[in-house]
Amino acid sequence: MQEHFDQRRYLIPFRSLLLPHIFTDTLVIGGGVAGMRAAIEASEHGDVILLAKQEIEVSNTTWAQGGIAVVYDESDSLDSHAQDTLDAGAGLCELNAVRRLVEEGPACIEELMQWGIRFDRDDDGDYVLSREGGHRNARILHSDGDATGREMMRCMEHRVREQESIRVFDRCFALDLLTLNDSTERPDGAEPPRVLGAITFHPRYGLQIIWAAATILATGGAGRVYRETTNPIVATGDGLAMAYRAGAVVADVEFMQFHPTTLYVAGSTRSLISEAVRGEGAHLVNRQGQRFMSDYHEMAELAPRDIVSRAIMEQLAHSGEDCVYLDVRHLGGEAFRKRFPGLDEIIGTFDIDPGEDLIPVHPSAHYTVGGVWTDLDGRTSLPGLYACGEAGCNGLHGANRLASNSLLEGLVYGRRAGRAAAEMRGVSVAPTKIVSEVHYPEHGELDLHDVRSSLRSVMWRNVGIERTGARLDDVIDMFDFWARYTLQHIFDTPTGWETQNLLTNGAMMTRAARWRQETRGVHTRTDFPTADDRYLVHATWRRGSSEPVVKPVDALHAVT
Repeated sequence: MQEHFDQRRYLIPFRSLLLPHIFTDTLVIGGGVAGMRAAIEASEHGDVILLAKQEIEVSNTTWAQGGIAVVYDESDSLDSHAQDTLDAGAGLCELNAVRRLVEEGPACIEELMQWGIRFDRDDDGDYVLSREGGHRNARILHSDGDATGREMMRCMEHRVREQESIRVFDRCFALDLLTLNDSTERPDGAEPPRVLGAITFHPRYGLQIIWAAATILATGGAGRVYRETTNPIVATGDGLAMAYRAGAVVADVEFMQFHPTTLYVAGSTRSLISEAVRGEGAHLVNRQGQRFMSDYHEMAELAPRDIVSRAIMEQLAHSGEDCVYLDVRHLGGEAFRKRFPGLDEIIGTFDIDPGEDLIPVHPSAHYTVGGVWTDLDGRTSLPGLYACGEAGCNGLHGANRLASNSLLEGLVYGRRAGRAAAEMRGVSVAPTKIVSEVHYPEHGELDLHDVRSSLRSVMWRNVGIERTGARLDDVIDMFDFWARYTLQHIFDTPTGWETQNLLTNGAMMTRAARWRQETRGVHTRTDFPTADDRYLVHATWRRGSSEPVVKPVDALHAVT
């Protein structure tokens, strides 16, 4: 399998002189919370282009329901927030990354308040703080009950549009990163390739080259590699695949977090049922109405997500049922509708009355824990390339993300990446000759819809919540077959390029999952059902390598 994913560089053949050339100091790829916060910060020291794959409102951030975790109450503490994050991360969290998050988080929230974000308040005008799974204190701020992400996007987009030095290119697809002196077979000590921007496609303007002194990847996760997912259609892991092709180090890609509770109605999309519902007191029950989470963890329904997801899957394996249920009837239908108006509207379309009916739920792929390996300022192993948010990995989440830490991560580490990009100011980005390594295919081609559907089903069945070595070996063989045809094909639309990215990401995830022979955090191996101290390391991978380079925890932080 390895050769098919490592021999490919750019996704299209092209003649650079025929394409429009655009120049900027900083190129930010991704329009979610991390990308917008990075763009705002980078605009303090130069011109910025912010690329959004679709309309800027379409991102994982917009879909975020639960809220944003931050220490805001005197009864809470930074140490408590840090400890909850470390506990959820199952031994793989980088302590320095955790400390930066919880210590810088309050200032980032105050900044949002100055920019006009509306967090929910009680009748006395105090901010409402909720509790979610894995948190021992109420520290979750939310907006409009269950629309925190949407309100955050509204606030930050307004701030972005106010900055004269930021140009927003929406519906603009980034195909690949441009690199100087690209070489994956370089001798020890040789300089890594420098990133100079990206090749993009816009339906109106076609292919373009954007030259940039600094490029920041904030492209979100790769949840769409799975059949069952809470992620929007844009979450195909394009940034992760681009960085891998360019030669950047990626890490911990075996860890995909599965959200325990998504609405499970046959034929419908998997709508997220926020963690906050359990935080407000909802119970998980089986078809007989019996609670079961207390049998698995002392925090019952408020246990970390990996524990809740595995418990649900175990219940389904024993019962043969398709789903379990959230019981909110004891909370009262009116109270539920007031606290979660968006969720009430969604379940209402299926004639589910929260005051009278159980809500059918099932786990789905939710958050890509691994990503492009970075230091605490977003620097990757390639000069000129930075990553933040779900696209990056600095060890913050370890082996499992604590609920509602992701929006805070986007703010804190988006700001840090945008600030660090200033170090590239003045670097020459004069156009240079571009060599594409794409050759026209000799193999027959496969149907794109079939490939996407098949790979997503295979990932869900075999690289999902429970995994075993034999099945992972089979999946590796399947990716080898798909890659032989699909990776060598020349495509002219984002659908084809996305499919190639999904294949690249799925193959990386499967290979990394095969290597980690233990159960830890979100990573469950039924053939290795316990944690093994030999794997208290981050597994880092680079294009051209057949085995990972392991990084010890808290050795922060060499990105090479």
